[in-house]
Amino acid sequence: MDKLSAIFTLGLFQNTLRTATPVILAALGGLLTEQAGIMNIGMEGMMLIGCFAAVAVSFAMANALMGVFAAVMCGIVIGIFFAVFVVKLKSDEFIIGMALNTFAAGTTVFLLRSIFGVKGTFADEGIVPLPSIEFDWLQSIPLVGPLLNGHSIFVYITWILVFLVWFFLYKTPYGFWVRAAGEHPESLRTAGINPDRMKFVASILCGVLCGFAGAHLSLGYLTMFAEGMSANRGFIAFACVIFGMANPPKVFLAALLFGFLNALGLRLQSVGIPPDITAMTPYVVTVLMLVYIITTGEAKKRRRARRLVEEEKS
Repeated sequence: MDKLSAIFTLGLFQNTLRTATPVILAALGGLLTEQAGIMNIGMEGMMLIGCFAAVAVSFAMANALMGVFAAVMCGIVIGIFFAVFVVKLKSDEFIIGMALNTFAAGTTVFLLRSIFGVKGTFADEGIVPLPSIEFDWLQSIPLVGPLLNGHSIFVYITWILVFLVWFFLYKTPYGFWVRAAGEHPESLRTAGINPDRMKFVASILCGVLCGFAGAHLSLGYLTMFAEGMSANRGFIAFACVIFGMANPPKVFLAALLFGFLNALGLRLQSVGIPPDITAMTPYVVTVLMLVYIITTGEAKKRRRARRLVEEEKS
């Protein structure tokens, strides 16, 4: 009981919100491209470049907001680059995504050593972090106040973005066109709207959100840049998109689950569980999530096929 009380503390749930935020942001971008009919596994690279750009510009200009702006601009450029190859040139989206991830990993290491002359990690007092937000009126509420107060601004922005992305997809004409670009591109083209343009829009928005994710990770959650610091969060975000069926609220809950497991793993280390075991827990759950989706999807296909056969016999 003492061990459980040491693990399941308020700090566990506070850390859940912080660690889930970059995954939620990237997953929101990934669900937009998924709705547009693009499988984007390049989110890992988008996040990593956003991490580096945010730290480099925040350090150079002593301004966290400019760091976020730089991360977003990098995300837009990469989103356009991805769309040009996948949508315009009809390249394989899996290969382009993996190439983007490899490029990001190598480029950030090269720039880290070339610009700052360090290997592994760059941490300096000159890096200006994103401010933590304190709501005085919220602090007076027991449990809820301490849980929701004192986070990076992106933690709060993310909750708003979940609603905005849902509203965009299901309540606006542009969102309908994005979904139609993935589901019925020929019908959309017949209506006089270019589906490729909607796919470009989705890819650019994905780059923006992954830029936000990278900026939060390097300036909000941490105040540093480390080689490979995205740590497969882009792939986990993609798994959340699949598990949540590209629906914003469901994707949000799937990302929160990852954040909880990641925070729980850190807590379990304090009671003597080896860090190698706790570190792999979120990724094992991610694999199980994908296996579940695949098996249930195949089961649905088999049920649908049997139903069609029975209807033909009748």
